[in-house]
Amino acid sequence: MPAASKNETWDSSIESIYEVITNYSSYPEFVDGCSSVNILSQTETESRVEFGLNLIKKFKYILVLKQTRPTEITWSFESGDIFKKNEGHWRLKDLGDGRTEVDYSLEVEVKGFAPKSLVNSLTKKNLPAMLKSYEERSKSH
Repeated sequence: MPAASKNETWDSSIESIYEVITNYSSYPEFVDGCSSVNILSQTETESRVEFGLNLIKKFKYILVLKQTRPTEITWSFESGDIFKKNEGHWRLKDLGDGRTEVDYSLEVEVKGFAPKSLVNSLTKKNLPAMLKSYEERSKSH
């Protein structure tokens, strides 16, 4: 099962990072490959969101995201075109001085046969660039 994780320290406040991560509708503005976002329901602690991606091919999927302000966002797969499984987390730890430890983890399983290039794009290959886009967005937030 393809998985990827990364632990970094960002020069942004925990609140700023949390706000960027949970502002799902803004993802097409700064997350490479994210072509659309449809928020199906949203409360302070839980969101159901349909994401549209364009990575080699276009597909959509729905995630249920659990939000614990300002330290954690976890998600699980509900339905979609390509995944059997898509789950993971953001865990944020305030280090003081405007710095935050960011722990990101993702585990995906795709339906049927999927090209290795697509699976790698979804996990390890795009992860550093994706995290950088969140980090840059949180600095300007």
